[in-house]
Amino acid sequence: MTKRPIFASLLLLSTALVAPSAFAQDAASEPATDEPTADQATDDAAAQDEDFDVSIPGGANSEIVVTGRYTPNVVRATPEVVSVLSSADIARTGEGDISGSLQRVTGLSVVGGGFVYVRGLGDRYSLALLNGSPLPSPEPLKRVVPLDIFPSNVIDSTLVQKSYSANFPGEFGGGVINLTTKATPREPFLTFSGGIGWDSETTNQLGYTYYGSDTDWTGFDDGTRDIPPLLKAALNSGKPILEGADFTQDDLEAIQMELVNAETSLLQQNNHIPVNWSAGVTGGTTVTLPNGELGIIATAGISNKWRTRDTLQQTSLNQDLSGDPQTSYNRVITDNRIVVNGLLGFGLELGDHKFRWTNLYIRDTLKQARLGLGTDRNQSERDILKQDTAWFERQLINTQIVTELEFDRLQVDLRGAYANSQREAPYERGFTYVRTNLPTDQDPTGDKFVNDLGGNRGDATIAFSDLNEDLWSGGVDLSYELAPRITATVGYAYTDTHRVSVRRAFQFRGSNLPISVTQLRPDYLLSDATIQLYDIALQETSAQDGTAAFDAKLTTHAGYAQLQAEIVPGVNVNAGVRYEEGKQTVVPIDLFNTGGSAIVETDLNNDYWLPALTVTWEIAPDMQIRVNGSKTIARPQFRELIAQIYQDTDSNRLFRGNPSLTDSELWNAELRYEWYFGRDQRLTAAGFYKSIENPIETYTSVSDSAVNSSFANAPKATLYGAELEVQKYFPLDTMSDAPFWQSRRLVLIGNYTYTQSEIKVGANDTTVINGVVQDAANFFFDGSPMTGQSDHLVNFQFGLEDQDRLSQQTLLLTYVSPRVTSRGPSGQPDIREKPGISLDFVARQGINLLKKEIELKFEARNLTGRTYKEVQEAGDNRIFLNRYKLGRTFSLSASLKF
Repeated sequence: MTKRPIFASLLLLSTALVAPSAFAQDAASEPATDEPTADQATDDAAAQDEDFDVSIPGGANSEIVVTGRYTPNVVRATPEVVSVLSSADIARTGEGDISGSLQRVTGLSVVGGGFVYVRGLGDRYSLALLNGSPLPSPEPLKRVVPLDIFPSNVIDSTLVQKSYSANFPGEFGGGVINLTTKATPREPFLTFSGGIGWDSETTNQLGYTYYGSDTDWTGFDDGTRDIPPLLKAALNSGKPILEGADFTQDDLEAIQMELVNAETSLLQQNNHIPVNWSAGVTGGTTVTLPNGELGIIATAGISNKWRTRDTLQQTSLNQDLSGDPQTSYNRVITDNRIVVNGLLGFGLELGDHKFRWTNLYIRDTLKQARLGLGTDRNQSERDILKQDTAWFERQLINTQIVTELEFDRLQVDLRGAYANSQREAPYERGFTYVRTNLPTDQDPTGDKFVNDLGGNRGDATIAFSDLNEDLWSGGVDLSYELAPRITATVGYAYTDTHRVSVRRAFQFRGSNLPISVTQLRPDYLLSDATIQLYDIALQETSAQDGTAAFDAKLTTHAGYAQLQAEIVPGVNVNAGVRYEEGKQTVVPIDLFNTGGSAIVETDLNNDYWLPALTVTWEIAPDMQIRVNGSKTIARPQFRELIAQIYQDTDSNRLFRGNPSLTDSELWNAELRYEWYFGRDQRLTAAGFYKSIENPIETYTSVSDSAVNSSFANAPKATLYGAELEVQKYFPLDTMSDAPFWQSRRLVLIGNYTYTQSEIKVGANDTTVINGVVQDAANFFFDGSPMTGQSDHLVNFQFGLEDQDRLSQQTLLLTYVSPRVTSRGPSGQPDIREKPGISLDFVARQGINLLKKEIELKFEARNLTGRTYKEVQEAGDNRIFLNRYKLGRTFSLSASLKF
């Protein structure tokens, strides 16, 4: 069988999506008119410079020839609707992490920094894989992993598949995002990189921070935040830490003395927040073996970034939002985010067989300081000052082995992986000071901020959170070429996820503190002296109803069968069905041996038959039409099921899960037209429709002036829309005879997505909240859009690039129309986010210095200087739950390759 090596890596994604042998054909059997032209041969050579790897379930990494005829477009050759970002595409956007690059893909938007929404569906409808294996999330508010923790330098390609095929897990609501790490290098290399960045709203501007520990800049604490011995013993005692519950006043005082830790409690003003910076090293080599080769690649990097937001955060209790806000705070939030990453990969090729062992480490640390001043109508004319400090450690460790064996017409794909994610939040501290503004004859400290630790005029809190999740997964796929252009694939997949989440919260209580003591700053207020002299008590406020700790598990078994065939010339069918069963439990842990819990346990044990069919009709040599239909599911995330209170530090909202959530079921349909008029050049147009039973939506309530969010199953929802994408290159050698223009071309990439969704609520529809059946109309408005859905998504790239050497200049424009983030409380309007327009510029230039390759990169982000808004609106009445300026950012980086 003659093979054409240009597709050795490029068509790896098509082999993984379906049975690979269906694409492999003898070149001699092709009509003479299908042979590549001279121009195509040029494209053929160019394609070799853009090889990339895609590793996903259902195929082997072999050299493949496209069925029927030569095609210079990889995306066209796949039997499903996909978008692929190669390392070259990722580099063109200049984004430092994968989530930033993905927002350039048609129909995708990024929310909260790293969570990807496909066609307006929330992140719960997106499935993230690494080399075809599932990933656990180190983020307690999500089950899906935030993709902004993946630096772009460790990823070789990113595949987004929007039409379902049976080789993927059934939890495929909007699409799957598969990240493939870098594998065997073509030649030995060693690259050093570094960069600095400037944020107009942060760098050299006012912000707040606190000392922490000497090593905070690395993302690792030096032990300052370790839980002290007495507190650790008390936490493990099985008793709430309260006086009388096996703890004496002396015991509590001794524990408090350990918690003084002024390094985590003293907020400091910084008028010159530092610049952002990053550094990294990547290297690889290939060792020749008697019957193959061994590739080794390793990378390590660190980035240290600062962001300050001067926010306005409000709430209202009035249904029409009239009158003054219930609460209104101006809060300055300074985040110092440090991401450390490392990857070590081995790729072994022995004849037609390939083996890959990938080890990935990512640590994402957020050091946060917040200072807010505001009012609460529950507290009359008082001014309220709130100070918070926090340290969030998120860590992901992943190791996986993939084996791809090829035996002529039979191909075997084996994979196994283990991943562990952790999230620790020690010493989450909060202090509240109050100024009554009363005359001094009524209040001697009426013009001063005081904290009496009594709850009425101030308080002090501290919390410790810990999350650990283990994920084991494995699978096997067998593909057999039954006949030319007909291949059958069967497979089995298994996952086992286990998460334990614990949060212990405490409050410091004082009584009759002297006026001079109530005016002390936080570290003096809780110093050794004040604790001993004024009998300040420590009381655990962790709920004893079973919400302090949870044990959550999800186990799935799945088997599938899939057939890919060219039934008549030019018409390809990819049909399959997947049987998947999943058992999901969330059980409160009885930390305090109370013998029971008021929290309903989650016990979902469901199985599904999930069919999928895609028909591709080649209506002309460069045009085709795809039709897809499928059924998929979306399970509730652990966080949505756990009735444990967490605070979202971005939105300042409290979240609590609903253990009574059930699975969502989706029916999906799509019709797509594709015109490929040159290599990597295309015009596509598509329409899509989804019907969703029991979609999970976020709703909001206001209790005691605090905004709380939770989750519930709406009865039904529908979603439909259209997509348009164009990618075109214009050679510029005809503009002038000057050498500058001879190898340059203009790059135009644009896409637009229009989406409409509706929640459907009937007169007798119900929903279940913590075991209680309630009227669905109390939580959802009939006809409301789904949360996270934007009517319009626009991405446009306009660039100039050199085809002979590295020289790129790209303008990137993004527009995202308003979208609902949560249902409004008590009949109020929905809470809507207004992302707006963003304009970026990225320039990359390669130079040779002393026979070494150097890449320089300049980035200018958010040139429009947009303002982030999360708002409720009723006529002219408006409440800002969040409003702050997003800074213009500028960065310069360089990499040196040996």
